[in-house]
Amino acid sequence: MVRTPRLSGFDWQELARELDESGYARLPGLLGPSECGELAALYGEARRFRKRIVMEQHRFGAGEYQYFGYPLPSLVRALRTGLYARLAPIANAWRARLGSRERYPASLEGFLARCREHAQTRPTPLLLHYRAGGYNRLHQDLYGAVAFPLQFTCLLSKPGADFTGGEFLLLEQRPRMQSRGEAIALEQGEAILFATRERPVPGPRGAARAQMRHGVSVVRSGERTTLGIIFHDAE
Repeated sequence: MVRTPRLSGFDWQELARELDESGYARLPGLLGPSECGELAALYGEARRFRKRIVMEQHRFGAGEYQYFGYPLPSLVRALRTGLYARLAPIANAWRARLGSRERYPASLEGFLARCREHAQTRPTPLLLHYRAGGYNRLHQDLYGAVAFPLQFTCLLSKPGADFTGGEFLLLEQRPRMQSRGEAIALEQGEAILFATRERPVPGPRGAARAQMRHGVSVVRSGERTTLGIIFHDAE
């Protein structure tokens, strides 16, 4: 079930260009239907997870999600490791354009060591589950002082068969401009990379910081399950 070799089949220079241009990039067909089904089925295995969140209790939206515990499932671990290695150069280029001296280690293990130095030791990859009427308010996934500027989600359910509605939402706020929103309909097994908190955009005096938030529109019918991979761990 290790999918790192499949990541090599994407044009990462083109994905970097898309991330620079739009703040997100799509990875169609990353997972097959059987892999999506196997991952979604893990939601009912409580021993796999360290924490369950009911969104209504925190006014996050309507639905629920569960954070995996360590050790992560093999496919989730392979994706997190392989994605990080490809995204670190993009993250470092963004830091440089924003005038920051911060640089991210080349490997996920090196980055998680940095998280541990700041007492961020709890894993953050998760499964999210919505029923009809469910949604996720626009937000940013920040869990401490250390945060990686990119993250990932993959749709495990089949649109039109398992659910309707439930588009992935992105909101961008550039300095001195009105917000720009986008609703993205993913296919089963398709993933999306997107900015966690901010990204560089052209400004009158060089690069400016665009603030990014993400969420999920209302699920009209059925049930929708997704895999989320956040690279920084939580306090």
